Amino acid sequence: MGRVVAALALGLSAVIASTAAQTLPMPQPGPKKDASSTWAPGLRPTLIAAGAQDGATVGDESKQRALVDRVNTYLSNISTLVGDFVQVGPDGARTEGQFYIQKPGKVRFEYKPPSRIDVIADGQSVVVRDRKLATQDLYPLSQTPLRFLLSDHIDLQRDTNLVSVAADDVFVTLVVEDKQQFVGNNRLMLMFGAKDFQLRQWTVTDPQGYDTTVAVYNLDTKTKPDPDLFKINYDNPDLQNTR
Repeated sequence: MGRVVAALALGLSAVIASTAAQTLPMPQPGPKKDASSTWAPGLRPTLIAAGAQDGATVGDESKQRALVDRVNTYLSNISTLVGDFVQVGPDGARTEGQFYIQKPGKVRFEYKPPSRIDVIADGQSVVVRDRKLATQDLYPLSQTPLRFLLSDHIDLQRDTNLVSVAADDVFVTLVVEDKQQFVGNNRLMLMFGAKDFQLRQWTVTDPQGYDTTVAVYNLDTKTKPDPDLFKINYDNPDLQNTR
């Protein structure tokens, strides 16, 4: 269950998108990890020029910043979002469900059966709830990347540890590393369409090195979610909101 928390908590940013495919998207492979460069601690973001050959780089910080600024604007302009998601876990297992976002700080992920899990953030805490057992595990929102990804406004270069910016003909890819004293290091890779800058999917690498990839679709930025979706009962898990 802890891995589900990491995958969803880190992946919250990826559900910020404004258009969707009409069929279930299949997650696409991301850039290969290069331990000697891309993931080196403290590495300055490197831009892979759109349309350039593999391995070509451009050290123009203004171009890097322009890409990041477009993503910042895109994310910050979303206040509510409703849609569907497809998740592929480290073992290849595929699960689906719906999500609901209301900024600042609120989100709900509902997995379709046979999964019985909901993940809910109410602005202060995140819970992973077992619908069948009516139990829940509680985590501080401040200890997850939700603390900035669900904020009204975000600057990824200022507010996060942005370690890589890359682009090709298909995707613009940003990689963020989140370091927590008691949890360890998680890595989030966000992939946007290179032409329309709309977010397509994300991949989370947990502290043990396991990858979870999620794609989003059928997204709606106009519908306002029911506020009750984001309520957490701190005293009696049996009374926790279910659907």
